[in-house]
Amino acid sequence: MGTAIRHVEGREARAQRPVGPNYKWIALTNTTLGVLMASIDSSIVLISLPAIFKGININPLAPGETGYFLWMLLGYMVVTATLLVTFGRISDMFGRVRLYNLGFAIFTVGSILLWLTPGTGNTGALELILFRFVQGIGAGFLFSNSAAILTDAFPAHQRGFALGTNQVAAILGSVIGLILGGVLSYFDWRLVFLVSVPVGIVGTIWAYTMLREVATIKGKQKIDWAGNITFAVGATVLLIGITYGIEPYGDSPTGWGNPLVLGALALGIILLAIFVWVELHMEDPMFRLDLFKIRMFAAGNISSFLASIARGGLQFMLVIWLQGIWLPLHGYNYDVTPLWAGIYMIPLLVGFLLMGPLSGYLSDRFGARLFSTLGMVIQAVCFLLLNLLPANFDYIWFAILIFFLGLGQGMFSSPNTSAVMGSVPADQRGVASGMRATFQNSGSIVSIGVFFSLITAGLASALPQSLSSGLTGAGVPAEVANKIAHLPPTSALFAAFLGYNPMGTLLPPAVLKALPLADQHNLLGHTFFPNLISTPFMDGIHSVFYLSCAMCLVAAVASLLRGKHQSTAKPVAASTGEDVTAQEVSTAAPLDASRAER
Repeated sequence: MGTAIRHVEGREARAQRPVGPNYKWIALTNTTLGVLMASIDSSIVLISLPAIFKGININPLAPGETGYFLWMLLGYMVVTATLLVTFGRISDMFGRVRLYNLGFAIFTVGSILLWLTPGTGNTGALELILFRFVQGIGAGFLFSNSAAILTDAFPAHQRGFALGTNQVAAILGSVIGLILGGVLSYFDWRLVFLVSVPVGIVGTIWAYTMLREVATIKGKQKIDWAGNITFAVGATVLLIGITYGIEPYGDSPTGWGNPLVLGALALGIILLAIFVWVELHMEDPMFRLDLFKIRMFAAGNISSFLASIARGGLQFMLVIWLQGIWLPLHGYNYDVTPLWAGIYMIPLLVGFLLMGPLSGYLSDRFGARLFSTLGMVIQAVCFLLLNLLPANFDYIWFAILIFFLGLGQGMFSSPNTSAVMGSVPADQRGVASGMRATFQNSGSIVSIGVFFSLITAGLASALPQSLSSGLTGAGVPAEVANKIAHLPPTSALFAAFLGYNPMGTLLPPAVLKALPLADQHNLLGHTFFPNLISTPFMDGIHSVFYLSCAMCLVAAVASLLRGKHQSTAKPVAASTGEDVTAQEVSTAAPLDASRAER
C-alpha cells in the first residue's frame, strides 16, 4: 500500500513539476515521433500486402477474399478517422498529454499483436484486421492530440514552425512506409509490424516521463454520449459504404448500385445530421459547432478537407500507374515494382520536406493566407500538367511535377494547420485538433473511394475490348479471352497494385500451359499487360487529375477567404489569449472568435 501511495504521489509531483524553457522542444520531438510512427504504419502495409497474405496463406484476389484486402488496406484509416473527434473532446476533458500517452501505449500493443499474429488463412486475416483496428485506435489518440499539445507548448510566433515540422513527419511517414514495407517484407512479413514495437516502447516511456499537461483542464465536464455515439456510428457506417463502393456488384464494375452500399451511405448521412442537431441542443456538447463561426477555423477546415480529397488518393493512383504500367515497361519484375514505386515517389517527399517547415516559419511572420492559397494553386497547376504525360512518360518530367506537388502541399499544410489551431479557444484545442485531423483523414478515404471508382469506370468502358482482342491475338482461345475480358476490372487493378502480374492471376493455369512457350513468355512478360491497360487506365486517371485540380482551386478560394493577417512578430500578452510561453498557456484566456486569422 505504501509503495502504491508513493507511486501516485511521485506521479502527481512529476505532473505538477514546472516546465523549463526547453519543454517545447521535448513536446515537438515526442509528438513528431508519434505522428511519424502512426503515419508510417498507415502506408507500410500497402507495399507489403503480397508478403503478408503469402505469409498467412491467403489469396486476396480469390473470389470472396477481396474484403480482407480492402480492410487491410483501409481499416486502419477508417478507425482512426471516425474516432479523432471523440478522442479530441475526451482529451480536453481528461488531459491531452494523458490520453496521448495512452495512445502511444495502445499503438505499441497493437504492433506487438500484429507481429505475433498466430492464425493463418481467413482466421489470420481477421486477426490482422482486428489488430490493425487496435493500432488505429492508438493512432487516433496520437493524431488528435499532437497538434493540440504543440499549440499549448509553443508561443504563437513559433507555432507555425512547430506544426509544420509535425506535418512534415506525417507526410514523411507515409512515404517512408512505402519504402520500409518493401524492404522489410522482402525478408519477413512480420518485420513490417515488429519495426514499430521498439519505437512505440521508447516513445511511450518518453512521453510518460517527460510530457506535462501545461493547459488548464476544466473539471466537472460531462461526456456527451449522444453526440459521441451518433458521430462515431454515423462516420463509421458512411466510410464503410464508401469502402465497399469500390468492390464490384453484380455486373457493375463498382458497388455504388449495391443496396447495402446505398443504405450505408444514407444511414451515415442521417446519423451525422442527427449528430449536428444533438450538438446544437447539448449543454456541454462533444464539439462546439459555434467554432465554425470563427472564419479562420471554418475556412481552414473546409480547404483542408478539399485538399485531402484532391491528394488523398493521389499516392494510390500514382503507385498503380508506376506498378501496373511504367515500371514493367521499363523492365522491372512485378514482384519488385511495389518497392521501386515507393522509391520513384521520393521527389514528392523532397518537395514537402523543403517547403513544409519553411512555410510554417514564414507564416508565423506573414500569415497563413498567402502561403496556403498559393500552395493550393501550385497543386492545381501540377494536376493539370500531369494530364499531359503519356502512360510511358519520361521520368524527369514526372519527377518535376510530383516535386512541385509536394512543394505546394507543404506550402499549404503547415500554415493552414497553424492558423486553424491558433484560432480556437485554448480549452477547445483538443477537439479542434481532432476535428482538423478528421477532415483530413475522412477526405483521404473519400478520395480513395472516388478515385478508384473513376479509374474503374475508365477501365470498364475500354478494357474488355482491349483484353479480348489482345488475348486472342496472343493465342488464348476466344471463349477464355472473352470470359477474362468481362471479369471486374478491379481484379486487374488490385493485382497490379499488389505487385502481381495480372495475366498470371487471370489466366487459368491449364490454358496457359497449353500455349506455345513464345506465347506464354509474351503473356507473362513485362509489356503485354501494361500495353493493354495503358489507354483505358489513362482515360480514368485523367478524370482523377481534373477532379483533383477542381478540388484544389475551390480549396484555394476557401483559403483566400480566411481573413486578413494579424502580425505575430511580437508576443501578445497572455490576457489576450495568445500563449507567449508554455507556462502561460495554462492561464491563457480563450481566444476571441473575432480574432480568427493568424
